[in-house]
This record gives sequence, C-alpha cells and structure tokens, in this order.
Amino acid sequence: MALLRSLSALLFDISLLFGLCLAGDPFIPFDWELSYITAAPLGVKQQVIAINGQFPGPIVNVTTNDNLVVNVLNSLGEDALITWNGIQHRRNSWEDGVLGTNCPIPSGWNWTYQFQVKDQIGSFFYFPSLNFQRAAGGYGGIIVNNRAIISVPFGTPDGDITLMIGDWYNRNHTALRMALDDGKDLGMPDGVLMNGKGPYQYNHTLVPDGIDYESINVHPGKTYRIRVHNVGISTSLNFRIQNHNLLLVETEGSYTSQQNYTNLDIHVGQSYSFLVTMDQNASSDYYIVASARFVNETLWTRVTGVAILHYSNSKGKAAGPLPDPPNDFYDKSFSMNQARSIRWNVSAGAARPNPQGSFKYGQINVTQLYVLKNKPPVVINGKRRTTLNGISYVNPQTPMRLADQYKLKGIYALDFPTTPLVGPPSLGSSVINGTYRGFMEIIFQNNDTTIQSYHMDGYAFFVVGMDFGEWTENSRGTYNKWDGVARSTTQVFPGAWTAVLVSLDNVGVWNIRVENLDTWYLGQEVYVRVVNPEVNNKTELPMPDNAFFCGKLKDMQKVQTPHSKSLALSVMVGRMKLFILMLFFAVAVF
Repeated sequence: MALLRSLSALLFDISLLFGLCLAGDPFIPFDWELSYITAAPLGVKQQVIAINGQFPGPIVNVTTNDNLVVNVLNSLGEDALITWNGIQHRRNSWEDGVLGTNCPIPSGWNWTYQFQVKDQIGSFFYFPSLNFQRAAGGYGGIIVNNRAIISVPFGTPDGDITLMIGDWYNRNHTALRMALDDGKDLGMPDGVLMNGKGPYQYNHTLVPDGIDYESINVHPGKTYRIRVHNVGISTSLNFRIQNHNLLLVETEGSYTSQQNYTNLDIHVGQSYSFLVTMDQNASSDYYIVASARFVNETLWTRVTGVAILHYSNSKGKAAGPLPDPPNDFYDKSFSMNQARSIRWNVSAGAARPNPQGSFKYGQINVTQLYVLKNKPPVVINGKRRTTLNGISYVNPQTPMRLADQYKLKGIYALDFPTTPLVGPPSLGSSVINGTYRGFMEIIFQNNDTTIQSYHMDGYAFFVVGMDFGEWTENSRGTYNKWDGVARSTTQVFPGAWTAVLVSLDNVGVWNIRVENLDTWYLGQEVYVRVVNPEVNNKTELPMPDNAFFCGKLKDMQKVQTPHSKSLALSVMVGRMKLFILMLFFAVAVF
C-alpha cells in the first residue's frame, strides 16, 4: 500500500508539473501556404497572393500573451517573408520578417514564426514584406484581445468586423516593380479594394457590371467594432459610412480618447477601431466608402472603394450619390488638425493592469535626436532611388542580426547621420546606433510632394507634434507632452514634419520604413540597432533553432525537408514525449 501511495504521489507530482507546463500562456498554431490564385477584383483577371487559397488572408484572432506559431510554406516561385505590422515582438527581432533580421524563405521552403503577442491589445495586420508582394495581396488582419483581468474602456460590442482597404492596380506586382526598376512612376491606381473586392456599382459609368463587392450584415440597434486597415500601396484614403458616426476607440494597440467622426483619413499602413451603432431607420442599405485623398478628385474618381452596410430589416438597395468627402480645398490644414485631434486615453487600462497614464513620457529627457528627411526620388548610379538623409538603403546579403550573432564585420555601418547629409546622395547599409534604454526623438521631415507614412517595427512611439514647414528646435514648444497617441505608424504631410518620441527598451535590430510601397522599394528606410551591453536572455531571446542562413553564412544552411510539420505540433509532441518518459521512469523506479 505504501508503495502504491508513493507511486500515486509521484504520478500526481509529474502530472502537476506537466499541467503547469501546459497551463502557461497558450500556443496558437497556424499552417499557411503562400500561393497565387486567379482573381478579378476590378473585373480584370490577374494573379493575387492568397493564404491557404484565401484572399485576403485569414484573420489572426488571439489574446494578449498568446504564443503564435505560424508555419509558412512559400509557394510563390520567389523569396518571401511575412512581417507583422505593429506587433512589437518583445525581445525577439528574429521573428520580425524583414531582410534586416531574417533570411528570406526560399521558394518551396517553409519557415515557422514563433512569437508572443506580449502586453498588446488592439488592431494590427500582417503582409509579405519582400519584392513588392503586398501589391498583390498576402495580407490579413490581426486582432489581439484583452485578457479577462484587463478592463476595456467601452462595452462589449455586438460584433467585430475587419475591413482591409487599399488602392489596387490591375497589373501584377512583378510588372509594378519592373516599372519602378525602369525609373517610372506607377501612375494612378485602377481602384480601391475592400476586403479584396471591388466597388459596389454605385455608378454604371465608373463601375462595370459583374464586380463582386463586400457587404456587411448588421442588426438594427446593435453596436459593432469595425477595424479598418489601409493595406494599400501609396494612397491615403478617407473612410466614412453613410449617415453613421464613427466613434474612434483604438489605433494600433492604444485606446484613444473617444470622439465621433463623420469621416477619417487613414493613411497607408495605419489601423483604426471604430464603434458604430446601427441607429438608422433602414429605409435602404448604406454606403461604406474609402476614397483617394490629396489628389485631383476629377481625375481620380475611379479610385474609390464602396462596400454595403446591410441592415437585417433593410427595405432596399443603396442608391444615390456617395456621402461627400472632406471639403478642404480652401483649408489645407483640415487633415492635419484631424490627426492632431486623435489623443491617447490616459485613464484607460492597457495590456498591463497599470493605467496608461502612469507613463509620463513628457517628463523623460531625450538622449538621442534624429532628423530623418526624405526628398523626391533622385538618380544614383543611373538608377532612380529614394533616400533618408541623403542615403538610399541597400539590404546587405547577410541580415544584420545574423551578422551580429556570428560577429561578422563589414556587413553594415553604424554611421547613419543624425541630420541630412550635405552633398550628393549615395547608396549604403547605414544603421542608427540606438542607446539601450535611451529616449529617442525622431523628426520625420517630408520634403516630397506626397504624403509619406512612417512605421517603426518593435515599438510604439508617441506622436507628439506635426506642422507645416521645416522643423526647428523651437518646434518643441508645440509638442503635446501629455496625451500624444502611442502607435507604430504616423503620417507626414508634404512640406511638413512629424515628431515622435520612443523609449528604446526593446533589444534587437528594428526597421524604420516608409509604408508607401513604391518609395520603400526604392530605398526609403533605415534600421535602428538596440543592444544591451549585458548579454542575457532576459532582454533578448536567443536565435531560434530554425533560423535560415544566407549571404556570407549560406554554407551553414542545411537542405530542408519539404513540407515539414508545424513547430506548434513539434512543441506539443515534445511535451507529450517528455511526460511519457517521466511516466516510464516513475514506473521503472517502482
């Protein structure tokens, strides 16, 4: 009896240990195949990039602190990577999905991303980061929900809706990048898609017959959370829903001060959450519109996306003119003032139980200042390129994070200038040397003629100021030092500047890029290298076991077994094997 009691106690302890292993933050597995399908979103058949045959890709719906395990099989016929726009990858730039940190996934190979959505709640999206592929699709929404112990500053909505909006060309992405390589502009897009579909036929001249459009079904009196992402190429879009108010509540992981908008400009790469109450009489369906901004509206009429909001008790189809866009012909500061009105909700809880307002960023001393200026495209070595501070970025063949791991020299230079260079522009792999736990002030100065959207991987920065003209140190007197919204993507108007503050507490090599695909493709980006002098696994996770090798380390790469199984399954199988071995050991001992 005593032996049996001892065995039972040991088995209980082992079971408890195994249970604790499984009771931590859950692992959420996904198996994706990137491939081409034929579609005609604007009535012209073309190749689009699908995930598991789906365009746009599936929505990733997870909870903060979940561990995502995403096994990506690349069937595109060219290199690919997936990047996670706005997901901060705490301590883990290895999973960022850009060339500065990852070797690309070769055609026919697969790679498994594994990262934790740590301390984040909100609306984000993913997309393929190489070779202009986002222009062909491959994107999808990410929803990071709050845990039960974290309060939300609004009631639980009656539904959750994701809208991917963006400009679209009927030419394949390979043809678009070839045009850029040949020194040409892309020209006006052929339209705007909503969730991969073309516009509702609100106008028989502008919209041909047979176009499939998005229709969102709702119930009267209910309130829905609508998450809108601009996943397009280079066009800022004004979003609006006919006769409905948009109550803005969140952007890119930050709760905002709640205020109603009849329309909102959403720039390339930006994400917003609105609460929309279905308070109309449903005499007919209603238009959902995303139209091009800051262009000649007479010429760009076709660049308008239209979906349908359909009440369950609707009495007819939507008809008549679309709701009007902003009339700011005589008020050039309308959109900038609208952007300034988006404030951080400092009284709301964030992913951590502590209130957001406990982090008083305006009282922190700035330790580094970088003024990043872009200009119209220039010709360097006979090729049309774009620049930041006079440098057009060129990705080294060996990713920088991998070069650091193996102490390779000469891959990149930690010499990116703090202010624009004087002299002719040049090509280079010049990197910002960020100070770990420093507080960096970045000024995005846009000296081009079009709006630029800037994004920083691995971080959310505080948008503290924007204005027309050249930034000077006196501009700091206009900064919002209390409730500037924290986000990962900000717009910079032409002939204007935007100032952000960022706390460099996330170790790794992180990309700062323009989200406009054409100017990004031509070199308008830079990386920030943040290193903890005390090397440990607490501030940066070790290199993953499945890391690819390329460039100067390509000889270390082993041939991959085709269609290897998901790492998520491997993790679970490994835990099961450990449990079984412990059981066998326990039985053998007794």
